[in-house]
Amino acid sequence: MNDLRIRLARLLVEKSYREGDFTLTSGRKSDYYFDCKQTALHAEGSWLIGSLFNDLLRDVPVVGVGGMTLGADPLISATTVISHERGRPLAGFIVRKQPKGHGTDQYVEGLANFAPGDPVAMLEDVVTTGGSLLKACERVQAAGLRIVAVCTVLDREEGGRQAIRDAGYDLISIFTRKELVEAARS
Repeated sequence: MNDLRIRLARLLVEKSYREGDFTLTSGRKSDYYFDCKQTALHAEGSWLIGSLFNDLLRDVPVVGVGGMTLGADPLISATTVISHERGRPLAGFIVRKQPKGHGTDQYVEGLANFAPGDPVAMLEDVVTTGGSLLKACERVQAAGLRIVAVCTVLDREEGGRQAIRDAGYDLISIFTRKELVEAARS
């Protein structure tokens, strides 16, 4: 396991991983909660996440990255900034939970940086069932972009990967829960 993943794992466990009794977005109960925003909004955490997503997408022909607000917002920013530093600038877009309600009344923000049919990657902080990620994917496709990669910081290994596969995508994760715990101990 490379040094960046180990550093990120340690930071994620310190800042984002909590044990207890939690109800997840999906409605499921869990004995742990993973709040990736705590790490994604930390200076080193942001840099690590952006670097690792760029590594995951190195050989994927994409021109941009995006995801559902609010969880994906810091991931998108980190990934686009690092992509510029690396000489492969990727544009970003954000998928709203509700249409704007005024102006262009659209679900997807940032479309001025894309042409119809452009290949993009979806970013997500945590995948449990995959429901919110798949909803975001539908909105991005409806906006005219072509999704060629779906990436997450953490795959909880609770059915989301299969749901995403059933929808026609492969999930690429920086960590599964098991990998995160093992890497943090390294």
